[in-house]
Amino acid sequence: MDFNDTPEEAGYRAAARAWLEKNVAEHKALPHVDDMAAARSWQARKAGAGYAQITWPKEWGGGGGTPIHSVIFGQEEAKFPVQYGYFTIGLGMCVPTVMAFADDTTKRRFVGPALRGEEIWSQLFSEPAGGSDVAAIRTRAVRDGDDWLVNGQKVWTSGAHYSDYGIVLVRTNTDVPKHKGLTMFWLDLRSPGVEIRPIHQMSGGSNFNEVYFTDVRIPDAQRLGAVDAGWKVALVTLMNERLAVGGGTGAGPKEILALAKELDAADGPLIRDAAFRQRLADWYVQAEGLRNTRMRTITALSRGQTPGPESSIGKIIAANQLQELGNAAVEAEDQYGIINDPALVPLKGLFQTAVMNAPGLRIAGGTDEILKNIIAERVLGLPGEIRVDKDAAFKDLPVGR
Repeated sequence: MDFNDTPEEAGYRAAARAWLEKNVAEHKALPHVDDMAAARSWQARKAGAGYAQITWPKEWGGGGGTPIHSVIFGQEEAKFPVQYGYFTIGLGMCVPTVMAFADDTTKRRFVGPALRGEEIWSQLFSEPAGGSDVAAIRTRAVRDGDDWLVNGQKVWTSGAHYSDYGIVLVRTNTDVPKHKGLTMFWLDLRSPGVEIRPIHQMSGGSNFNEVYFTDVRIPDAQRLGAVDAGWKVALVTLMNERLAVGGGTGAGPKEILALAKELDAADGPLIRDAAFRQRLADWYVQAEGLRNTRMRTITALSRGQTPGPESSIGKIIAANQLQELGNAAVEAEDQYGIINDPALVPLKGLFQTAVMNAPGLRIAGGTDEILKNIIAERVLGLPGEIRVDKDAAFKDLPVGR
């Protein structure tokens, strides 16, 4: 691994930092109606400078840069208070799928507005009966002339309540194995028959949604890829999703160390407790392993290589550690741990937020079990799990009553 920038990368980092220092100051000085308006304004500003999607070709509004350039800009941008997540799914997962499979007319219509933050996209894959098995979806699309009629339900659709468009994976053939009877479409989420219901989360937010389809008419011209070949299209989206949620966020060992110095345990400050110190050492070892794994990925990008399935390691370790840290800190705060007011609890409620958000992060982008299988089979080379449904027609698979 190489932990240092090349001369070219160092120059790019300096230019990105200079641009951010100037433009963040200008952005913050503008009057914005709300957080969404501020996000759109910042996204448009980045797009105008070629920083919105650095690896996209310049002819599509991107920066024409390399993946390592994107990593560098992301590292520098993270140092400023301008992080908006409204566009992550669209630009990181949905629009790249549209760019890979749609015709030029469709791409010209949607790529620019998404890049500038004018339109937001959602990914409609998960279903109540499918869990992490994307290929088990039951939302049906039936051909009706030049259109398809879609009926079914999606769940855990992030950002659907403020999105304009989405990509949806549906079943178009039940006479073949489950991976072979899927088709992908893009659709307007304001289409007749689409009902979006936000899900109230224990954190108090409503970032996820249920989406119901009742005789929703989608033109065949909005199909992405061939009929019944949607699994290949979905893999493009899913690989981008793995990378998008692979990093860690929120509370870490340094933060809980600071808390432990302030909290009292039974025999003095928590930091003197032997059992806690052992757990803290384990978290630091995990964090260093995670940091080095990320550096391995960044080194591969710097050398022009493509990171492999080992990116799954980062997500599974980071999400689990965040949950452990949050639970440990809230327990250590004793009765005050239940207080979730940032003005009253240590570190502005960082650990309370971790407790609320970590379970969702362990599901997003693939559950722990899915990622462990990926690591076992594709990184360690272990035999794949036995799949008794591999060659069975979808219509013949047993279902619960």
